[in-house]
Amino acid sequence: MVNDLVLKLCLSACVVDSRKPPIEDIDWGLEEQVIVLIAQDINKTRSQLEKLGVPMQQPVNTSEPEKIYAADPLGNILLFSSQVAFPGLLHESSSNNSREGSPKLLSDEEYKKRKESGEQHPPPRKIAILTSGGDAPGMNACVRAVVRYGISKGCAMYAVYEGYQGLVDGGDQIRLMDWKSVRGWMRVGGTSIGTARCKPFQTSEGRLKAAENLIKKGIDSIIVCGGDGSLTGADVFRSEWPSHVENLKKNDRITTEQAEQHKHLTIVGLVGSIDNDMSSTDITIGAVTSLHRICEAVDSINTTAMSHSRAFVVEVMGRHCGWLALMAGIATGADFVFIPERPPGEEDWRPRLCDVAQRHRQMGKRKTIIIVAEGALDTSLKPIKSEEIKDILTERLGIDTRVTTLGHVQRGGSPCASDRILATIQSVEAVRAVLTSRPDTPSPLIISRNNHITSTSLMKAVELTHEVAKAIGEKNFARAMELRDPQFAEEFDAFTASTILDDFSENFVLPEHQRIRVGILHIGAPSGGMNAATRTAVRYAHNRGHHPVLIYNGFSGLVRGTIEDATWIGVDGWTSHGGSELGTNRDVPGINVDMGMVAYQIQKNKIQGLMIVGGFEAFSSLVELEKARQHYPSLCIPVCHLPATISNNVPGTDYSLGTDTSLNAIVTACDAIGQSARSSRRRVFVVEVQGGKSGYLAVEGGIACSANTVYIPEEGISLSRLQSDVKHLLALYFDDDPDMSEGRIILRTEDVSETYTTDVISNILKDEGHQLFDSRTAILGHIQQGDTPSPLDRIRATRSAIKCIEFMELHSSEALDKAYLSKQGTPIELTQCEDSVAVVGIWGADVKCNSVKSLLPVTDMKNRKPRSAWWFEHRPLVDLLAGRGLFTPEAQQLIAEQRNAGDEDERS
Repeated sequence: MVNDLVLKLCLSACVVDSRKPPIEDIDWGLEEQVIVLIAQDINKTRSQLEKLGVPMQQPVNTSEPEKIYAADPLGNILLFSSQVAFPGLLHESSSNNSREGSPKLLSDEEYKKRKESGEQHPPPRKIAILTSGGDAPGMNACVRAVVRYGISKGCAMYAVYEGYQGLVDGGDQIRLMDWKSVRGWMRVGGTSIGTARCKPFQTSEGRLKAAENLIKKGIDSIIVCGGDGSLTGADVFRSEWPSHVENLKKNDRITTEQAEQHKHLTIVGLVGSIDNDMSSTDITIGAVTSLHRICEAVDSINTTAMSHSRAFVVEVMGRHCGWLALMAGIATGADFVFIPERPPGEEDWRPRLCDVAQRHRQMGKRKTIIIVAEGALDTSLKPIKSEEIKDILTERLGIDTRVTTLGHVQRGGSPCASDRILATIQSVEAVRAVLTSRPDTPSPLIISRNNHITSTSLMKAVELTHEVAKAIGEKNFARAMELRDPQFAEEFDAFTASTILDDFSENFVLPEHQRIRVGILHIGAPSGGMNAATRTAVRYAHNRGHHPVLIYNGFSGLVRGTIEDATWIGVDGWTSHGGSELGTNRDVPGINVDMGMVAYQIQKNKIQGLMIVGGFEAFSSLVELEKARQHYPSLCIPVCHLPATISNNVPGTDYSLGTDTSLNAIVTACDAIGQSARSSRRRVFVVEVQGGKSGYLAVEGGIACSANTVYIPEEGISLSRLQSDVKHLLALYFDDDPDMSEGRIILRTEDVSETYTTDVISNILKDEGHQLFDSRTAILGHIQQGDTPSPLDRIRATRSAIKCIEFMELHSSEALDKAYLSKQGTPIELTQCEDSVAVVGIWGADVKCNSVKSLLPVTDMKNRKPRSAWWFEHRPLVDLLAGRGLFTPEAQQLIAEQRNAGDEDERS
């Protein structure tokens, strides 16, 4: 049937006797135990199985290797696959390569054959990268990824220094880059290739000169990282390109052959902007790092404001976009924000500002924080200035008020983890877009939408961005909000609803009979954002008329009755608190805690809705509570789980609270470790990160830290894998300048292997390095749980917590309305609907509720994680951008031949 088979037996003795025949209506790919058979000819295998009449299933996803699931007579599931589960050195799949249609480096064998035959390598595709406009953290990560990914695809990569000015000046401003040119750039803020205003490029003659410089270098593709102005200039340049080529040929400034070879210019855009002001994309490169700088400043201001009972007016950037101001307001718990897209509702906003500030003071707040975007307006389009706000608070309320204008500190510093990852993945996609572009297609803009990297028309996105300013100018503020990213309006409403701005209308406060007692508890390991979620839930519940109660020390605390009422002022300042103010443990009801006592305390304390904040233990609790409903009527209430764990291993969400905080802790630690490794020159650090059976932190952290490779549970570790990694490290160190050799980092997930521990791997590397390099270990441990939660975790916590309260309202209102209309007492049982026990998670740009029953089939309960992970597709980039396979003598010789061919082409 097949020529070669690799047999892998995954057997569990405890289930053999109870094994039932598989149900054909269920996806067999979700089975925990399968027998994997690797078949070289999958079609012959399929044909033979059909002849035998064996029940079969075939995955619908054609992007995966060909697979066939079959059932044997004993009820075991057999998986026939044309490829191994994890392809060794993690090269990109052939399907990706064929999709890109891009040149690849030859294998060593192919190279030797070509060398023996005397065949010449064709000139490589030449691509340039430039950064323009205002600098943004993450631009260097863009340049690094573009250069390295382009080289891995066999392209000659150039960097244009000083933005468009470099295009006009030409010469040494357009430089050929090699792999080492961008070493260490990931952690550097700003742009190392420079950016500058360029008036000559705004003229036709300047663009003609730029075209001449590019053609003489043989470059016909440019990746531009900048704002809407920079991207517009690039698209104008592309539209004029044919006329520039004709003009240059006509005046003998280029040859006919050069004109023929460079008839078309390819432009691909990347948005580098701290304002997050580009329409059509959820986030821009640099925006989150800028938000980090603002939150760090405001968190520091909070302590001095509280000490002196002062008010601070903090002005942030955002001439036409209020994203930074709004997100900073949410993340720091500000009292008021002013943004261009949504001015205060009243024409005279001053009395409202004073009412809010005074009410907060009366409730016990010792500080007042107002955040103002530099382009903030009122409904008459009059600017709202920081100094005016200061005067109002000082003169009308007698509050000692200071103004802090953050200025360019918002652009500075090393990029955060999110921006490093975003810049890297988008830049890889930009190179792919260049290699698949056609002259007749519009210039693409690489964007992030619903947690996926995709592309859209560059000029369409620019036009929509310009529409925002136009809508504001026409006082069409609803349209301006609509043109921002999908969650912008939702986040504005979340800020408003969780902050007392005014006496709420009757439409906002629920009728008295619909108000419920909401219990909030934490379970599992602490993670950043738990307290921010609790704060928002308490305040939003109060503003809706509910009665929130805090349950201390998880379910074990619940059965002991450690419960207290939550007050609005009692959770003030919790947004920036790390860990868990309520206390947490891993006790799961029905397993570690008596379910009867849980039900008793819920009924005794009249809890009518339960919000559980935590990791996989919280999901397990949800499963047990749903099972126990048939025995305990008091458990028939809405129960929701807000995922919070650094491992990001909860089903039903793309991100759990704490993951971003943890990634930033890993990045900070690895930057420091990397500095030590570089100082020691020839040293490799094996860094152990948390994550349990999930490799999320290692993969995403590996991208953000420029790791040499990562070891994750989804792949495991083998001796052959370690041998391959040693060979790669040896090749890198042989290629390094002996006096300038680099330190390197490898990330290992804590539970990847019981045999190949962090120490064992380090010792193997040290011994096999033959004194060419040394090895050390670093176990990051609980510092990964973070100190202060990151801005992203605070914002995600706020959105998710409001959704939790809305979820409980939705699933309790019907029973409460029925009891009210029939003039009966408040029922104990509020709902028995399966959907009323759910995970409230972030899916793309939305916050969605998924019932626990719908999530169980896609959950690996044994390994405590979902059966599939969206982030796993990022795994190959770690090794690819570390130069896997590019530093063998044959590969280096081939790269040299490509470069020589390009140089000859340029000289001709």
